[in-house]
Amino acid sequence: MKKSNQIKPISETTFRILIALSAIHFLNDALQALLSASYPILKDDLQMSFAQIGLVTLVYQLASSVFQPIVGYYFDKRPSIWSLPGGMMFTLAGLVLLAFASDIRMVYMAVFLVGSGSSVIHPEAAKLTSMASGGKRGMAQSLFQVGGNFGGSLGPLLVAFFVSPFGRQYMAGFSVLSLVACVVAIPVCKWYRRTLQQIAQKGREQNGGRQTSFPMGKIVFAIVILLILIFSKYVYMTSLYSYYTFYLIEKFGVTIQYSQILLFVFLSATAIGTMAGGPISDKIGRKYVIWISILGASPFALLLPHAGLFWTIILSFCTGFVLSSAFPAIIVYAQELLPGKLGLISGLFYGFAFGIAGIASAILGKMADAQGIESVYRLCAYMPLLGLVAWLLPDLKRKG
Repeated sequence: MKKSNQIKPISETTFRILIALSAIHFLNDALQALLSASYPILKDDLQMSFAQIGLVTLVYQLASSVFQPIVGYYFDKRPSIWSLPGGMMFTLAGLVLLAFASDIRMVYMAVFLVGSGSSVIHPEAAKLTSMASGGKRGMAQSLFQVGGNFGGSLGPLLVAFFVSPFGRQYMAGFSVLSLVACVVAIPVCKWYRRTLQQIAQKGREQNGGRQTSFPMGKIVFAIVILLILIFSKYVYMTSLYSYYTFYLIEKFGVTIQYSQILLFVFLSATAIGTMAGGPISDKIGRKYVIWISILGASPFALLLPHAGLFWTIILSFCTGFVLSSAFPAIIVYAQELLPGKLGLISGLFYGFAFGIAGIASAILGKMADAQGIESVYRLCAYMPLLGLVAWLLPDLKRKG
């Protein structure tokens, strides 16, 4: 007898859509990463203070974090097949303005436009990824997110090789990547239009008629638990993203170049973990992957501040791999709690993750100035222990 919850295979057409969405995520996050990588150039060109750099980050975070759930909610109510190209146009305009900004006000406007592009791309693309998943939502989200991981790691290299040697104006040249993303998005837009037409003909909602079987109070409780887990994950991950090279240089006396190589090793681990987490959650359930991923990273995190260089490399790789596998499962779990609010949920969790990362980076930086860089890792080592709260999540797989 055929099971009612059997996962449908992903068709050749929708797999191409998933690849396109991952490519769009790759291009978007590469362009977004240009912003933070360009801070030293902006500071020198415009004689900006560190306080002004902080305000630039604040404006960007407001645009890219706070607006994401708002944008997601809006497009849930009023779907637009051209939302992805529209978001990339915001990013294009922001990059061009940033390349030729002559004062701090123009910089603020530029980063607001770049952040607004991100606030459209992430919730919309994540929603479409779920719609194209054929039921394999974990695998689809992993494929989508790994594109963003690789894109984010590419941004600093683009600045190092193509902007720093020649000048900030050359940043405008990367706006062509926005146009490439728009071209890649064309088949996605056409597929989305056909999908919306099919949904309208069947008289169903955008989630394909799926409804959650949990009461609203339990849903809110579960979302709060997931946000706590996002908090613990991104505080610790930010300590590695932002300060790992400084930690290696100060504690072990490695060169800047070698520290960057070791940072790449860590980033590679996060990409591999992201790709693995989603498919595993399709097999064994989201809750168990979330629990194992976050709590399972705690032994590595607790040992890292006390390890030598060799074991620091091994432990950071293990931590990055295990922790990064949680995010695809968290996103899909939340989407399955509210299947009719895919854009809102995607925007909420991506926005919250970005916001936590920005705030944590600032706080940990002040802590490193006051108490030393090693104190950051001694404190953050306890963050994965918050993974214990994943035990409180209802088991969606068993609930059916």
